[in-house]
Amino acid sequence: MIAHDIRSTHNVGSLLRTAEGLGISHLYFTGYTPYPLAPNDSRLPYIAEKLAKQIHKTALDAEDLVPWTSGDITEVIKSLKTDGFTVVALEQTPDSIKLPDYHAPDKVALLLGREVEGIAPDVLALADQTVEIPMFGQKESFNVVQAAAMVLYDFRFK
Repeated sequence: MIAHDIRSTHNVGSLLRTAEGLGISHLYFTGYTPYPLAPNDSRLPYIAEKLAKQIHKTALDAEDLVPWTSGDITEVIKSLKTDGFTVVALEQTPDSIKLPDYHAPDKVALLLGREVEGIAPDVLALADQTVEIPMFGQKESFNVVQAAAMVLYDFRFK
């Protein structure tokens, strides 16, 4: 799973717990997404510690159980594709496939984007496919973590 430009530390912590609960093999933090403390962390110590503490509130130690890295979005996607992964963006687009109609390949990396604006067009262009969750109420989208959980669960059991 790739979390790109997720601003909320609470969402990051919850993504870590969701990833751990669903057996996700790796979580990539890209863009301005905050991430837990890392060995040899290059961030200012007080900033890294503050973000790590906030992430921990919802991760509840999942940050220590799920392998994760932070990096450049283009390099992460390039590396995943080289390793045979299909990069699937979770976004509403004219060409997106409705989740009930999508059958994920064995090696899939789910790309998540900004909480309000969604995935930026330049990043969306890097994905192989796009899926969306059909909405039945008046709202146009789910919280990024709720949406990720639905899609990852679907991918796991279809």
